[in-house]
Amino acid sequence: MRTTPTPEDEHEAIPGLEPAPRPARATRTGGAARREAGYEIERELRGRGAVAIAGVDEVGRGAWAGPVLVCAAVADLSPPPELPGRGDRAVRLTDSKLLTRAHREAFAEILPGWLSCHAFGEASAAEIDEVGMTEALRRAAERALGALPSRPDLVLLDGAHDYLRRPWAPASAEGGEAWRVRCEVKADQRSVTVAAASVLAKVRRDRLMEALGADHPAYGFADNAGYPSPQHQRTLASDGPTPHHRLSWSYLDDLPQWRHLKKTRAPQPPSGQMTLL
Repeated sequence: MRTTPTPEDEHEAIPGLEPAPRPARATRTGGAARREAGYEIERELRGRGAVAIAGVDEVGRGAWAGPVLVCAAVADLSPPPELPGRGDRAVRLTDSKLLTRAHREAFAEILPGWLSCHAFGEASAAEIDEVGMTEALRRAAERALGALPSRPDLVLLDGAHDYLRRPWAPASAEGGEAWRVRCEVKADQRSVTVAAASVLAKVRRDRLMEALGADHPAYGFADNAGYPSPQHQRTLASDGPTPHHRLSWSYLDDLPQWRHLKKTRAPQPPSGQMTLL
C-alpha cells in the first residue's frame, strides 16, 4: 500500500503528566534482549493522584481488512501473572508482538481473572472508510473505556500521539468530559496494564479475523489477520475485496480491475490531527 507521510503535530501534554524518558527493563534470553513490562509508569502516576489507570492499546491499524480493535485494561498493581518457560525461566508479560502466539493465547486465558477490569471497543472497516483511521481509532478507544465498570482516573496510551483528546479529533457524538491522557512510547513494553491490553486486543482480533476467514478462506485471514500477506494480496487481485476490506485505502490504486470500488471520504474540517491513510 502506498502512503504519503505527513507532518505530525506534537502531543500537547496535560500539565503534570508529561512523560519522562525512562529506559525499558530488559532481560536476556538466549542472547537476545527481551523487554518485560513493569509498574514504573503506574507508580509514578499514582504518586500524582491517579489511582485507577487504564492501559490502552490497539491492534489492526495497518491491516487491509477487518476492524481496528482497542482494549482498555485496569490492574491493581499486584504481581502480574507469568507463564512457565524453558528450564527455570518464566515468560513475563510484555508487548504482544514479542510473545509467541501460544504465549499470547495462554496469557489471554489468565489475564481477565487477574485484571481489576477490562473491556474492548472496535470500529469496522466501513466506519474507517467513512471517517478515517484517526477518528475510527478514537471511537474504538472511547467504546472500550466506556464499557469499563467505572471511569478511570487516567488513560495510559501506547505511542506518542493522543487520539482521544482534542486537537486530534472532534468531540464524540455523545459528548462528555475529556479523558485525562498520558502518552508513552513503547508503553506496551514498559507498562503492565498496557501490555495486558496489547495481548488481549491482539488475541481477540486474531480470533475475530479467523472467524471472518471461515467465510472467505482464500484470503488467509486466520494466518494474516487481514494484513497484506502474499496469499492475501494474490486473492485480492484475483477475487477482489470482501465486505470486510477497507475500501478507502490506497492498495486499490494498484488493482485496476477493482479500482472502481474505491471509496473517497468527504473532506474533513481541519483539526490538526495526524493523517494515517
